[in-house]
Amino acid sequence: MQTRRWTNASQPQTLQIAVFLLYISAAFDVLFGGFLNPIVLALAAANVASGYGIANERRWGYVLGVVVAGLAVLPYLIWLLVGGLSTSLLLSALFPVALLALLLHPQSRDYQRIWFQ
Repeated sequence: MQTRRWTNASQPQTLQIAVFLLYISAAFDVLFGGFLNPIVLALAAANVASGYGIANERRWGYVLGVVVAGLAVLPYLIWLLVGGLSTSLLLSALFPVALLALLLHPQSRDYQRIWFQ
């Protein structure tokens, strides 16, 4: 019997935190005006889907999570190149960069390479 879950306590801490950050990111996107923008809604749905996929040890969930986290970091990289380094840039980019770092951490990559289907 397969069980479906929203979180998975048997995964490494890096993946567990990444799953929580994916869910929180989706909630913030929707709560702070994203329900009016279809692109933001699609990214929020992708965040939830990737968190669910990672919690259920699916490779597509991990790949989708890396892609969505990379897309979230992209505007901050452009902001850095165009506007330069600032305190507001550092504070705004903290959350998406942390999510991408957690997903690309060697412990997360090794676990998904070995255990994900």
